[in-house]
Amino acid sequence: MPQNNNQLTDKFRKSPDKNSAKQLSPKVLLVILLFAVCAAVLIVHWPTLSAKALSFDDNQYLTENLLVQNPCLKSIWRFLGEILHPSTVHGYYQPLTMISLMLDYALGGRENNLLPFHHTSLVLHAANTALIIVLLYLLFGRPWIAAGVGLLFGIHPMTIEPIPWIGERKTLLAAFFSLWCLIIYVYSQAANYKPQAAKDFRRSTKLSYVICFVMYLLALMSKPTSVPLPALLLALDYWPLKRLKWRTVREKLPFFVLGGIFAVITYISQSRTAQTTLPTESGLARMLLILCHNIVFYLYKIIWPVNLSSHYAFPKPLALSHPAVLAGVIGTCILMLLLIISLRWTRAVLTGWLFFFVAILPTMQIIGFSNVIASDKYAYLPSVGLLMILASFLGWCCGADKPLPCRALTAVTILFLAGAESAATRNQLVHWRDSLSLFEYMLTLTPNSAPLHNHLGVALVKQENIDGAMVHFAEAVRLDPENEKAQYNLGLAYAKKEMLEKAAVCLRKSLQLAPDDPYTLINLAAVLIINKESPVYDCNEALRLAERACKLTDYRNSEMLRILTKAQSATGRKAK
Repeated sequence: MPQNNNQLTDKFRKSPDKNSAKQLSPKVLLVILLFAVCAAVLIVHWPTLSAKALSFDDNQYLTENLLVQNPCLKSIWRFLGEILHPSTVHGYYQPLTMISLMLDYALGGRENNLLPFHHTSLVLHAANTALIIVLLYLLFGRPWIAAGVGLLFGIHPMTIEPIPWIGERKTLLAAFFSLWCLIIYVYSQAANYKPQAAKDFRRSTKLSYVICFVMYLLALMSKPTSVPLPALLLALDYWPLKRLKWRTVREKLPFFVLGGIFAVITYISQSRTAQTTLPTESGLARMLLILCHNIVFYLYKIIWPVNLSSHYAFPKPLALSHPAVLAGVIGTCILMLLLIISLRWTRAVLTGWLFFFVAILPTMQIIGFSNVIASDKYAYLPSVGLLMILASFLGWCCGADKPLPCRALTAVTILFLAGAESAATRNQLVHWRDSLSLFEYMLTLTPNSAPLHNHLGVALVKQENIDGAMVHFAEAVRLDPENEKAQYNLGLAYAKKEMLEKAAVCLRKSLQLAPDDPYTLINLAAVLIINKESPVYDCNEALRLAERACKLTDYRNSEMLRILTKAQSATGRKAK
């Protein structure tokens, strides 16, 4: 390159792209391009609105969440107040996400009418695409390039997952607030490039700082994977803002403190309601292999988005003998070498990569929290770092000193990639038409996954194919006997077939694995009192289980109250 990207960046700020529109100011052109790109994103993702699939944890976020299904101030306060031990969703503190879903439920969203949820999610994705374009414009001053790169993000197949997946509203919301934080921060540094605006800059700095802090807080309350955001601001300080000093580090200390508080809250709430595995438990070697695998895995999927899935199982064995793990280690070593070499010409590649890596680090299984090694949704916001690299490279390709054919070739390439992405996105969206199609597709990619067999069984139950469901539930239990959800669902299937002894065995096993699950408690109670001639009939135990289930749900579930009343009647006790 004849000049480094830092020089190019300054040049773009001082001299906007004059060839892009001779009669339009860059800001007017940017607004027009924003509308055009958002329209394209909406058109490509439009089939999402008719998607009827429910994914892995949508039962916790919608179909079995009593607070979401009872929109009121009390539910809002419960979401906000249950910090260290969320009662309706297993995992971490995410009150804004739950409130958002509750509002969609109030607008008519139901299990058989997902349109309100998809409407909101699609609008959020289009808004995030627009915010990315604005951020790239503020960083590089090229509206056409910002719009082109934003378009490639907005219609990329890897952005599909958070839109039709109800429970992934958290990914979209967290990205929305995080992008606002980044934009306001970059915009507030305008005085660094426009000395004449220094007076206004000083006046607005404190307000901008407060707004950034509030946006960071809102992002954390949507999804705590936003914790690394202060480090991302420092990455921007290094490049392209070029203002990284001890002062810029000190000014972000409150952000780091807030992030640290939410990191502790996340670990405690995740540990109490779901699974966590510390690095000391899994071992340093395993952690390094996972990091190397994921670094190459995400880059590969972003560049070549085929065979995408919501469930990427851990390689077995997780060792160098597995081709994917070995490729990850070799690829990571080569990547690190190339990043170091790139510093001879530009900071762009290293900084963009660090942005991506730091942003995705909380989901890289350093602290184990999931039964998957990676997920498309985890790359949603972190991909901004890679978009910065692309925007910087395209800025060099389309510089004023470059011939017209070079710029024309760049535009044609972007349009070609956009067309290919649109086709791939439409093809991928077909699998989300219903739950059965979704899990059948994922099982073709990962046939030995217990969670996939379990959820395919759930989809078959909803189609009243109990026999087919039992096959998949039994396979899930065979593959993973400690899967409490599979045990629970197999128990319900046995109960529907009036095989009560087998049903009681499975439900008891599920209860051992998840002692505070109200649905397991109440269904086991139902099995114990469903038939006096049954060998498992025990109305006293059923009463204890039903009372406990109702207490866990604040006596607000009508089906639980019905079973409780039946158990009270069987034992001769008066109903409350």
